[in-house]
Amino acid sequence: MLLWGLASRSGIPHFLLPSPLAVAEALWVNRAYLGWHTLITLSEILSGLALGVTLGVTLALGMILSPRLQRWLMPLVLTSQAIPVFALAPLLVLWLGFGMSAKVAMAVLVIFFPVTSAFFDGLRRVNQEYLDLARSMNASFGAQLRHVRLMAALPALGSGLRMAAAVAPIGAIIGEWVGSAEGLGYVMLNANARLQTDICFAALFILVLLTLLLWLAVDTLLHRLIDWSPE
Repeated sequence: MLLWGLASRSGIPHFLLPSPLAVAEALWVNRAYLGWHTLITLSEILSGLALGVTLGVTLALGMILSPRLQRWLMPLVLTSQAIPVFALAPLLVLWLGFGMSAKVAMAVLVIFFPVTSAFFDGLRRVNQEYLDLARSMNASFGAQLRHVRLMAALPALGSGLRMAAAVAPIGAIIGEWVGSAEGLGYVMLNANARLQTDICFAALFILVLLTLLLWLAVDTLLHRLIDWSPE
């Protein structure tokens, strides 16, 4: 913050680097405007997070239950990550329109992979001794899945959820950049076009704060739910 303040006083034009005080003033003066667009982006992020986590968990369970399904799904999952998100954004806007659906879909694309990867890895790397013990007690495959694999994979799922919370805003913001008339991504683009850099910085500050709060909320919830794990 000190370096930022010094840099803003070193002769750099205000429209290139506003001072921290100017950004704080922009936050206060435009609080209603920024608040409304923050709610829009937050709703997109939370919707994308819920759908992305659901999709990721479903894919991981499907692949662990069916090796044949795994052989079909894994290449598709990897392909979805090989294509740059920016390349898919215009297509999603074209298919789903300029409303909320395209932004949520972008968030889902960014979120589901870390959840799928982490949870599938956790389900696959269960201590063999636990599985042998369950089999010695005549536990069915379903019972082994519920009471052994799922319980052992919860810490891995927690890691995937933390990653998902950290990257969730990326998809929503990219979607807003490509085509939107609301949300923090729209605010940043609009402010940048008008050389209102202080508002652009204010929107960026809110976005960073949202990401930190979302990660902390997920981390706190996970610690309460799986505080028994070695993690």
